[in-house]
Amino acid sequence: MPTVSEFPEGTPESVAAQASGPSRVPEFDPTMGIALTLERTGDPPHRFVAIGDSLLQGFQSGAIYQTDVAVPAIIAHELGELRTFRYPRYGGPGGLPLNIELLLRRLEGHYGSGIGPLEMPPALFTVRGFMDEVEDYWERGPGAHPPTVAGYHHNLSCYGWDLRDALSKTAALCEAAVQTPTDNLVDQLVQNNGDRAALRVYPHWAARQREMTLFDAAAALGDDHDDNTDNGIETLVVFLGANNALRTVTELRVAWSGPDFQDLDRKHDYTIWTPEHFDTEFAEVVERVRRINARHVVLCTIPHVTIAPIARGLGTKAGSPYFPYYTRPWIDEQRFDATRDEHITGAQARVVDAAIDLFNITIGRAVSEARGDGRDWYLLDVAGILERFARRRYIEDVQARPAWWTPYPLPPALAGLDPVPDTRFLTADGRGGRATGGIFSLDGVHPTTVAYGVLAQEIIDIMVRAGVEFRHSNGTPRQGPVAVDFDRLLRRDTLIRTPPQNIDGALSILGWTDEILDLFRITLNIRL
Repeated sequence: MPTVSEFPEGTPESVAAQASGPSRVPEFDPTMGIALTLERTGDPPHRFVAIGDSLLQGFQSGAIYQTDVAVPAIIAHELGELRTFRYPRYGGPGGLPLNIELLLRRLEGHYGSGIGPLEMPPALFTVRGFMDEVEDYWERGPGAHPPTVAGYHHNLSCYGWDLRDALSKTAALCEAAVQTPTDNLVDQLVQNNGDRAALRVYPHWAARQREMTLFDAAAALGDDHDDNTDNGIETLVVFLGANNALRTVTELRVAWSGPDFQDLDRKHDYTIWTPEHFDTEFAEVVERVRRINARHVVLCTIPHVTIAPIARGLGTKAGSPYFPYYTRPWIDEQRFDATRDEHITGAQARVVDAAIDLFNITIGRAVSEARGDGRDWYLLDVAGILERFARRRYIEDVQARPAWWTPYPLPPALAGLDPVPDTRFLTADGRGGRATGGIFSLDGVHPTTVAYGVLAQEIIDIMVRAGVEFRHSNGTPRQGPVAVDFDRLLRRDTLIRTPPQNIDGALSILGWTDEILDLFRITLNIRL
């Protein structure tokens, strides 16, 4: 283990101390070893509510699009409640802000599975044409005006939001942030796309609702019940905090939060929060969640962002969890130049993970304290789950595996796929199928539909343990284990079944435009 003095300059002392010792061991007992016996009265009217960022909203391949197969909607389907489950919808040409899968299929239709050097200039114009189509839909077309929401959504998740955003942002603030759009020839990403997407999550038809935060909306759902039950919400899942660290890998820059970390504008200078600042923010989250009248609460830990293939590890790492360098996924190892190419070092990756370990210790402590107070809270250790999938970190490097590590047991429908989904960047085999990947979508950060199903199954397992009754759509109770219908998700997951066959060529285009026009940053640098 390195000593404190060997960490990158500016590393907080608490992070250096954590990174100097053993890494955090995941907690796979959702009760934290604290048993509770609680009496429950009646059936809450809102069976499932989620507060989160893109991982619960359903973001995939650079866009929020098919929210009917986001994690909360998958759970609602298995509860037999999808018909009454309320969630925002995003239409147009692939949702917001830019659907990379649809873009690649557009390129594939024009240029086939390979994009040669002479085809790169016209391919770039095709990219710009698609981006212009998306921009026009959301800035000047049907998508420019959010529909009226009839009731509070049950999925209260907004991509790109960190803890402070969830605590402070309202529909009124998002409306004020949406500026009059300009048709920029170079930067054709939808302006204020995050605020536009959030306005479809919030109720915004009356002045009072326009001033609500995500937690206020959830509290209103929790208070919506009659005298036959004690709670308005049966299960509340909170999955926030990944965006307090993710930009270290999407921007390949480690910038620790400063004293203005709670300022909605100035905090954008930072890519990772110090543990002390995270604890301050998360204490507010816990207090807000405690005010929500929910029977069961599930808090999720934050995954280690250095596992996501958006940052490709380069060099030899035998026996270590970390590669010497992490850079863009299209950069060839033989051509990588640390003096020229964007990157973070293995030492920086280690301290980022150590900070996330401290974040997760805080989250676990919140669950323990709540259960000690008699509240039916649970911990879902998403960080530990993802570690069990980590192919390049642990599966391929036996010596790097910690003592607790075992491979994640995939459900039969996924374990039987050829190839079995893994955490590498998704690539095509040239014959209509996959060659690698399958856990992460084409933005290298967000899961595929079936991987979202794995997360949904983990939440469902906790709900079953909590005593939640799952029913068929006709209202009759389900018998036996409650298993996600992965066959249904596989039918919806086009990246698993028929991925674009031009992925490698498209990555070449992205590498070129990254150097020439900065396209990759504005299309893929979307926070969780």
